[in-house]
Amino acid sequence: MDPFERVPLGGTGVTVTRLGLGLAPMAGLFHAVGEDTATATVDAAWEAGIRYFDTAPQYGAGLSERRAGKALAGRTGFTLSTKVGRLLVPGSADDPGIWAEDSTFKAVFDFSAGGVRRSYADSLERLGLARADILHIHDPDEHFDEAIGEALPALVAMRAEGVIGAVSAGMNQSAMLTRFARTGEFDCFLLAGRYTLLDQSGLADLLPECTARGISVIAGGVYNSGLLADPSPGATFDYVPAAPELLTKARAMEEICASHGVPLRAAALQFPLGHPAVASVLIGMRSPAEVTDAVAMARLEIPGQLWRDLVRAGLLPEEVPTPS
Repeated sequence: MDPFERVPLGGTGVTVTRLGLGLAPMAGLFHAVGEDTATATVDAAWEAGIRYFDTAPQYGAGLSERRAGKALAGRTGFTLSTKVGRLLVPGSADDPGIWAEDSTFKAVFDFSAGGVRRSYADSLERLGLARADILHIHDPDEHFDEAIGEALPALVAMRAEGVIGAVSAGMNQSAMLTRFARTGEFDCFLLAGRYTLLDQSGLADLLPECTARGISVIAGGVYNSGLLADPSPGATFDYVPAAPELLTKARAMEEICASHGVPLRAAALQFPLGHPAVASVLIGMRSPAEVTDAVAMARLEIPGQLWRDLVRAGLLPEEVPTPS
């Protein structure tokens, strides 16, 4: 695939590259990164040709947005998404085990219309930018009524005002995103971890709905937090130690990929783009070396027989679309 091809999101004028850079790691996700490495990572992505970048207030309690803004300063022609639904307030971080770099802020949920507009204004201040292209309603799992009754109308109004280009929601589940899709107000969705080589649950509801409605999907979490990048003992699936049966399945996939001279992570990265609704794959990268690897995995030619062998081995359902 061409990782730098730009494709539109829904019916908007917003475009994204097929490969996007997820900016959670640069905020010290699990391990400290530091300013210099964060900037070097964005620089490497830019020099390679990546033009889609995704961040959020939650990532390091604002650290990701501040570092992204610094690294992108003076550059034009890129697409940036951030998220709403959490406000940053003074205090200790709620998840110090997740974010390894210190912050004097913590994130609190707020899906009200006023909270959405305040969140966006705060994000722009941290980013040092005049606007973001895409706003995702971020993880409203326990806040559906407020998200659909207040956050969504606020985003729709902001799109009409021209202060954002696309309305989206980002979640680790497909069922609620499908309910959002049926409102007819969304341009795209960020679906994390639910359309991967190991988990195609999004195919049961969200992806067909998006195809029918012309809504684009950005696939995140395609390595399922690590298992599909390196299925070694201790690998994680959705940020917890992988169950033995998942580790066994990932290793079986790795063996078939290896028989074709293809790293498992290349198949994991490219697989979601076999579905016509998927516009982009978002990979979290924390170093220039990881950027180089992701670009190489995206560019690698994968023979069609590999996908057929995964189906024949019962590792992929026959009805799942695969890259051509």
